[in-house]
Amino acid sequence: MIKSVCGYCGVGCGLEYEEHKLIGDVTYPVNEGSVCSKGVSELVSMQTDTRLLRPMMRDTIYNDYSIVAWDDTLGIIADALKKAPPEKVGFYLSGQMLTEDYYVANKLGKGFLGTANVDTNSRTCMSSAVVAYKKALGADFVPLRMDDIFDTDLLILAGANTAEAHVVFHNSIKKAKKRGLKVVVIDPRMTETAKIADLYLPITPGSDIDFFNLVSKRIIDEGCYDASFVQEKVNHFETLRNKFKRMPVTKMLKRTGLTQEAFDAFFTLFKNSENIISAWTMGLNQSVQGVDKNLALINLHLLTGKIFKKGNGPLSLTGQPNAMGGREVGGLSTMLAVHFDFSEESVAKVGEFWQSDRIATAPGLTATQMLEADLQVLIICHTDPIYHLPNRNKMEELIKKIPLVVEINAYENSETSKFAHIRLPAAPWGEKEGTQTNLDRAITRQERLTRRSIDCKPDWQIFALIAQKLGYGKHFDYKTPKEIFDEYKAMTRLNPYMDIYRADYDALRNSSYVWGEEIRDFLTPDRKGNLFYVENRLLSERRSLEYPFLLLTGRTRDQWHSGTKTNLPHTLLKYKPLNFCEIHEEDAKALGIEEGDTVKVISRRGNLITTATITKNIRPKTLFIPVSNRDINYLTNDLYDRESLEPDYNHSAVKIVKLGEEA
Repeated sequence: MIKSVCGYCGVGCGLEYEEHKLIGDVTYPVNEGSVCSKGVSELVSMQTDTRLLRPMMRDTIYNDYSIVAWDDTLGIIADALKKAPPEKVGFYLSGQMLTEDYYVANKLGKGFLGTANVDTNSRTCMSSAVVAYKKALGADFVPLRMDDIFDTDLLILAGANTAEAHVVFHNSIKKAKKRGLKVVVIDPRMTETAKIADLYLPITPGSDIDFFNLVSKRIIDEGCYDASFVQEKVNHFETLRNKFKRMPVTKMLKRTGLTQEAFDAFFTLFKNSENIISAWTMGLNQSVQGVDKNLALINLHLLTGKIFKKGNGPLSLTGQPNAMGGREVGGLSTMLAVHFDFSEESVAKVGEFWQSDRIATAPGLTATQMLEADLQVLIICHTDPIYHLPNRNKMEELIKKIPLVVEINAYENSETSKFAHIRLPAAPWGEKEGTQTNLDRAITRQERLTRRSIDCKPDWQIFALIAQKLGYGKHFDYKTPKEIFDEYKAMTRLNPYMDIYRADYDALRNSSYVWGEEIRDFLTPDRKGNLFYVENRLLSERRSLEYPFLLLTGRTRDQWHSGTKTNLPHTLLKYKPLNFCEIHEEDAKALGIEEGDTVKVISRRGNLITTATITKNIRPKTLFIPVSNRDINYLTNDLYDRESLEPDYNHSAVKIVKLGEEA
């Protein structure tokens, strides 16, 4: 029997593998034997005929691919990297990579090629939370654990559908409810998660800041804040209080779409709860004001002192298995390494550790900027930007202009593969080994369960081989993931609060290591939390007479993004179809749309064909299409948060018509 951890979402469940069978690990504290349908499908995803098994190359994207040798292909990539200026090179990474993969790629890009254009698809899901944590708490640090829900009184889920996106964590929430936990769900849709709520608030899309500001103002007005905590540990309280004096309360409540009675019910529950956890994901993050929405929510914890103690705090729910690990090593273009920025002191420390004088000295292009930057070389690893970036028609035209696009992937059926010149076969989950960090700082270890497909390589090895072709061999002479992990954990000693150096790679085979457990205070220079006054500036795309609906997006329980690993003909994952569109029954009746009708959804940027699902569980003039629809981003707009540069995926103006009635 081999123990490992799941490679799907940020929960990080323990798994056991024996004789081609995969089950939940009953001894693993996160899931205690539970596993969701995506998790049990991991073995199937290794055996699918959609696997990429040989290096492939073509001269132009209009030609067919030909099989090529690894050495020849790596030589071509290295030659292109040598010729390109650092600012014309981009590494587009993924939360599907293991920490060791991230570390080697980041070291090569920022340490030896001298480019900070090393970013990750975490940019499109977690970067708003990262920026907000850094501004409010002082670092990208999640100040509590998932099991804190068993020690809290109230769980606020804002824009998070745990029942379908974090299934095993949701099961824990249901267990905690049996012990007395109260749950509030704030979401424009009556989701599967909302069905277990003690209070469901069907908020209007885009009004989250209004709602949280109204709560903060009432906390202050009724004297419900923790005066001693605020005085000793929090900055900008008076500024916030003064700003709130001029707040248009009635107008803001109207914008939320909530009744006064519903708001009062929430506030009563909040005021009477001794311990409170707030949890959120893409409903807040993926917005043109995603950082502000995060800050408005975190303000509640800073005002009440419900942070840095058991059963309290803001818990961002990371979507991917190793998005947090990637952030720790420096996988975002806005950081250098081990949570360091690009200050002169940080550059010097990193340069000395890596023994390189070619360190990038300023933030680079984000993943949402790379295709618009006239790059010469773009290396994409375990992600699918043509599928997941907004305004897809625009992105397809942009990627065509890049002279060399390299895709490193375990599967051949990505949307991006249509625009790549070189495809390199990577080892998937179960054929590689290394570490990942789940959504609450637990470092766990994925194990190799089966033999590796003969011509596939782990991602760290691919980047190391490229580095060797470039002449940096002595700096990338790794033989095992353990060597990389040991180098990385030694590097964390450079950052005083990152105690990952205490982890032991071999010990991770049996139990996880949780870093930062001794942190019980803010990580700002003055060791105080920062309150921020933010206001809803109504920056998202608005409905119009021509486009009268707002489009919402999100995951479904059994599918993972585009379904590369889960939408396979020989699996049983058929809980929900990949392609449907929820529409409120009143809107459907007005448009003559019936259940199961084929419809076209149209935005200013593009359109898609889908199937109507008529429901009461969504706000009128709002549509929902799951991200498992590969065409979803033909509709979405490319507005970005000005600080996090995360896309505004949940506020695109669209119209819907029955197919054949477009005119």
